[in-house]
Amino acid sequence: MDEDFNITYITLGGHVEIDKYRYLYFVIVSIVYVFIICSNSTIVYIIWIHQNLHQPMYIFIAALLINSVLLSTVIYPKLLIDFLSEKQIISYPACLLQYFMSYSLGGSEMLLLLAMAYDRYVSICKPLQYPTIMKKTVVCVFLALAWLLPACEFVATLTMSINRKLCSFTLENIFCNNSIYKLHCVSSKSISVYGVFLLLNVIYLPMFFILYTYAKIFQITFGSSREVRNKAAETCLPHLLVLINFSLLITFEVIIVRLESNISQIARVIMSLQLVLCHPLLNPIIYGLKMKEISKHLNKLFC
Repeated sequence: MDEDFNITYITLGGHVEIDKYRYLYFVIVSIVYVFIICSNSTIVYIIWIHQNLHQPMYIFIAALLINSVLLSTVIYPKLLIDFLSEKQIISYPACLLQYFMSYSLGGSEMLLLLAMAYDRYVSICKPLQYPTIMKKTVVCVFLALAWLLPACEFVATLTMSINRKLCSFTLENIFCNNSIYKLHCVSSKSISVYGVFLLLNVIYLPMFFILYTYAKIFQITFGSSREVRNKAAETCLPHLLVLINFSLLITFEVIIVRLESNISQIARVIMSLQLVLCHPLLNPIIYGLKMKEISKHLNKLFC
């Protein structure tokens, strides 16, 4: 607690042997962060400069990759500063802001995946109506909702938490996540209930809708020609891979908060990093290799 400015500081106690390996951690995380920015930005640039990629499907992919860069930027710069600092601390308001940004962007990720699933559903199941349904204004509305809706929903948790009294000042993690509520002197039933609402509304309802749309796609294409089945597999498989990857990482995030005291510090750090490490790294690889048009332009760019 800083008495002069009345600012509460939280110690990030999840780092493993940071005094011994701080420079190694710094180099590795720097390389990962630069690779995330470069790989995701390269595909966004390709989609931006090529007119034939100015379609809803590719616009949603670009938005998803931009979201990954934003999510990484919320976490990685602070991590790099902590590796070179004697004390790994963060002010409580800044910790809440990092929590808010990371979780709202995580919610945006799921809604963007939902928009992509709906786009594929209309494209494959209602091809004649596709131009009238997926108009430019509809795409813009989807993008706006994907970024604004989770942010508005998570603002409520931010306002409920900002004036809560703290009895613990050490967060057993390397960045601020859902375990921030364990610092409160008294657990809040309203925050817990609203957290369940957010989990259902931001994660599980979109996931149910996504799985429903893909089930309908595969049901319709199963009896179609081989060409239609190949087109469906080509455009839907990357989205399904990303969805499965993201869903598993969200599950890890829930598990680590629930079982924090029962797992080792190294396992806790590894599980915490999954969401901000695997997902932003795998997205450009999956879309760069599996999407034929993007892969073709990548080959031209580098070869």
